[in-house]
Amino acid sequence: MKQLQQEKVVSQAFSRQSDIFDNIDNANSIILWMRDRVRKEVQMYIKPLSHILELNCGTGIDSVYFAKLGHRVLATDNAEGMLSALNQKIVSQQLSGVETLQCSFNNLEKIQNQQFDYVFSNFGGLNCTDNLEKILFDIDRLLKPGGSFSLVIMPIVCPWEVLMLFKGYFKTAFRRFKKNGANAHLEGVHFQCYYYNPSYITNRLKKKFKLVSLKSLSLTVPPPYIEHFKENHPRLFNVLERVEDSLCHRYPFNNWGDHYIITMQKS
Repeated sequence: MKQLQQEKVVSQAFSRQSDIFDNIDNANSIILWMRDRVRKEVQMYIKPLSHILELNCGTGIDSVYFAKLGHRVLATDNAEGMLSALNQKIVSQQLSGVETLQCSFNNLEKIQNQQFDYVFSNFGGLNCTDNLEKILFDIDRLLKPGGSFSLVIMPIVCPWEVLMLFKGYFKTAFRRFKKNGANAHLEGVHFQCYYYNPSYITNRLKKKFKLVSLKSLSLTVPPPYIEHFKENHPRLFNVLERVEDSLCHRYPFNNWGDHYIITMQKS
């Protein structure tokens, strides 16, 4: 019952934002920076003409991108408004490589008789569940042997949030450390957000998967909610980007950040 209520309110929140989601995305230079890094990471490991399953696809910004590279994408999301926006893109852009399915990542058993070359989830969508373990086992079931996944997840330690301690924002500084999740809100709708370190994923899949890559995202570069940082401080941004480039793949820094991207390959 708790999970169903969580799904309902999260879907409601993102459906409310679906009409302006792309505009928000395009107006935030750090979101664009993060998305570009994620795509480059995926393209290092994905094989040509792959069949991709995207979880929490939103308005399909990444689904459309990968379809235009020649991949086939099953784009899934539980928010009706988000899928409606994506379906409009499919029609207007005459995209034959994207198929949509309204499906929560908590109910991937809905996908039967299909296996995929790659599973992809971006921007912390999976942080909206308290049952990531089940999703990981479903990903295992849905991936072909030799297939890979890339998940972009929010970890427990975000240096930019911890620094809020020195400004007296104690709740923000320690919100990710709460065992039962932290309250989040979008478009006036409140829901729980849960944080997972990379070890949560690797420990549960180590018998069947090997770790291919683990990199932090927005470790020294500010998170997207610090708006206009890149435009207002271009030189400082470039310095912070270079520092991130040197640290993002190194332990323990690759376990920290606003997000991290983890790629694993099935044996």
